[in-house]
Amino acid sequence: MRRFPNAPGKLFGGLAALVILAGAASATEIASDWVEGHNSRARLIGGADMAGIELQLPEGWKTYWRSPGDAGGVPPAFDWSGSENLESAEVLYPAPKRFSDQSGETVGYKGDVTFPVRLKPKDPSKPIDVKISMDYGVCKDICIPAEAKLALTLPPGTPMPEDLVEALTKVPAPLKARREGDPVLKRSAAELDGAKPRLVLETEFPAGAEHADVFIDAPDGLYVPLPKKVADDGKGLLTFEVDLSRDVDLAALKGKPLTVTIVSDKGQSEEAVTLQ
Repeated sequence: MRRFPNAPGKLFGGLAALVILAGAASATEIASDWVEGHNSRARLIGGADMAGIELQLPEGWKTYWRSPGDAGGVPPAFDWSGSENLESAEVLYPAPKRFSDQSGETVGYKGDVTFPVRLKPKDPSKPIDVKISMDYGVCKDICIPAEAKLALTLPPGTPMPEDLVEALTKVPAPLKARREGDPVLKRSAAELDGAKPRLVLETEFPAGAEHADVFIDAPDGLYVPLPKKVADDGKGLLTFEVDLSRDVDLAALKGKPLTVTIVSDKGQSEEAVTLQ
């Protein structure tokens, strides 16, 4: 049985909140200095009770999503304990991509990626002093742990930078905040009896969508294999299957919400399913 470290919260405030925040965007940017890491660099940007952890990687290098995939890897971990006037911080993950190489399949990001973070101040009338210690992995041929210590002060009413507004549009939307072009989960069916338990996911993508894919992760660090595409009608209806017969603690998964993340070049969404 394989487990991954616990992932931070994945709350999404809804389309209305995103529109309001986008309206506050400004060319004015509040950002920390870049901090150099192993074949990477990171900084903080922020505004309007939001922060963004911006990570840049050179050509050929990647970093990982909250569930790094079947080949393993180092998902990012965030420590906010040094911050002041910060009650909570919710990290939102942009839609990832699947990568395949000789070691297997992993899930993550190449190039530049920004993780939006929803901040809740203890006192909204005072600045938030954001201090974060971030552990993450960078990989080309092998995975190498990296870290960055970042700090940024956000006064109340700070406009949100355009880069952060754009990063929010790349976060998969839940059902109630679905946007035009976002794919949908049409049906999920769990077949848990027999020698090969599985989860079947039927998805629908907009016409002409490319790089259509599905990812799934579970709470409490429980491992769930990557879905495999098993059918494509050529008109946007794709079926994926999750093999639950190997390295899976099926008893622990039952009754817990699994997050299904559906992505393409036209949009991204997520939905919870529960194994019964």
